[in-house]
Amino acid sequence: MALVTPSVDVRRSADRFATDLGWLDSKHSFSFGHHYDRDNTHFGLLLVNNDDVVAPGSGFETHPHRDMEIVTWVLRGQLVHQDSQGHNGLIYPGLAQRMSAGTGILHSEKNDSWRLTGVDAHTDPVHFVQMWVVPDAAGSKPGYEQLEIDDALLRGGLVPVASGRAQHKGAAAISIGQEHAALSAARVAPGGMVSIPDAPFVHLFVADGSVDLEGTGLLETGDAARITGGAGQRVTAGPAGAEVLVWEMHARLAD
Repeated sequence: MALVTPSVDVRRSADRFATDLGWLDSKHSFSFGHHYDRDNTHFGLLLVNNDDVVAPGSGFETHPHRDMEIVTWVLRGQLVHQDSQGHNGLIYPGLAQRMSAGTGILHSEKNDSWRLTGVDAHTDPVHFVQMWVVPDAAGSKPGYEQLEIDDALLRGGLVPVASGRAQHKGAAAISIGQEHAALSAARVAPGGMVSIPDAPFVHLFVADGSVDLEGTGLLETGDAARITGGAGQRVTAGPAGAEVLVWEMHARLAD
């Protein structure tokens, strides 16, 4: 791992790529789909950080993925996951979920939970963040894992959500097939503080609320900080509290 020059690159919510399909309102932190910027294709090992709102009764029809570790984090509402490996279920706030695409997998994601539960149709959108990191190696067996971690989040600190790091073995909620990356989440009370990991590459995303990033300043909902060569800066939640998603990465893709 080469030494990196310390820096903080703040990316504001309003500057993200946007896709509006009527049923989908999606904001992309990196190049995605027909949105392409050769200077914004990834950070560290993170290729996708999509902030999606899906209307009720709508969603992503069955589509393929390959050789990608995909983590989905729901902020509000419920998302129905179904895949070609036979997994069916609801993803909701406080549930960590990972799909390893490996040699190939088909899946769909929809806001139609009533079709599984048999209750009346609802009118609420689902709001979630989906994140993709590259795996250690191509051609692994596809897989799926989920675990509820709401109780841990209530304690207010950073909670390991998905990790392939040896230091998180037995501590992270779910595993990913990337030994150099880990995702943590925190729901921070107003004025509360967490310290982000000390890592060569850290991606801090403010999923909800606002925070003050030590040495940088105010970050609001949808803002992100790409921290290179950081030293465990402190994050303090604003007056309404905050929910943050933090990737620590100890390697990077070639530019």
